[in-house]
Amino acid sequence: MAAPALPPLPPQLRSIQHHLRTAQELDKREPVVAYYCRLYAMQTGMKIDSKTPECRKFLSKLMDQLEAMKKQFGDNEAITQEIVGSAHVENYALKMFLYADNEDRAGQFHKNMIKSFYTASLLIDVLTVFGELSEENAQHRKYARWKAAYIHNCLKNGETPQPGPIGMEGESFDVEKEETGSSSVHSGTTQPTSSSTYEANNIPTSNYTGIHIPPGAHAPANTPAEVPHNTGVTSNTIQPAPQNIPLVDPSLYSAQSGGEVRLTPEDFARAQKYCKYAGSALQYEDVSTAVQNLQKALKLLITGRE
Repeated sequence: MAAPALPPLPPQLRSIQHHLRTAQELDKREPVVAYYCRLYAMQTGMKIDSKTPECRKFLSKLMDQLEAMKKQFGDNEAITQEIVGSAHVENYALKMFLYADNEDRAGQFHKNMIKSFYTASLLIDVLTVFGELSEENAQHRKYARWKAAYIHNCLKNGETPQPGPIGMEGESFDVEKEETGSSSVHSGTTQPTSSSTYEANNIPTSNYTGIHIPPGAHAPANTPAEVPHNTGVTSNTIQPAPQNIPLVDPSLYSAQSGGEVRLTPEDFARAQKYCKYAGSALQYEDVSTAVQNLQKALKLLITGRE
């Protein structure tokens, strides 16, 4: 089913153009993530300007796209249930982040890993449609955007980037100018679009050690960041590494439900959330994340504590 074509993007809504382009790129291989990218763009656009005729027309067409996708994927739980959708988008964003982070720590610097960092940050933006970001996801977003800008500027200036978490300083780069042949956000045409520059000047300069990604972390085997055939990268093809499966928490073996433990509706909701996260992680063959979330759910149900 072809989505209704969008009119040209009004200048007032320039800040959502990359989220819409990400939706276009993911339409075929990740329609659920593409749907929520458009939903984020719609909600953000409504807050920016829903009154001027050109913005109202654009957002109306975008709403038509969302309705068409809802009908097409109406039997998909990730569309009909927010808790499943949230887990799906979060796992995909983390998977893309891990791919870029793994490349970065290995000193493999190229355009695709820069784009993966930046796209991961956009997908974490999208998570705000489900509520406030966790502190961890907010850190991931800051780090991914800064890394994308830092590595890009180093390569542009002929410098060798420093791999891994380092002290962050103000960096910026123009995504549109650095990507040739990118299509506009309205369907069926290619046209120049207003550039959007990410500014990292408001990120504090510090050693960014709060990122919760272990140094040996690797992306799952079927990483979504597909390396283009012609990237100019001369390094050897990165082979997926075996996953590190976390040990079962020993306390679970001896944990017993006390007679006075009463689970609240919030406890049941959290346990359900962890199980949904685990199920979504398994879709990406991410056994480690699945095990961790199942252990959290089991501990909560047995002890009433997290």
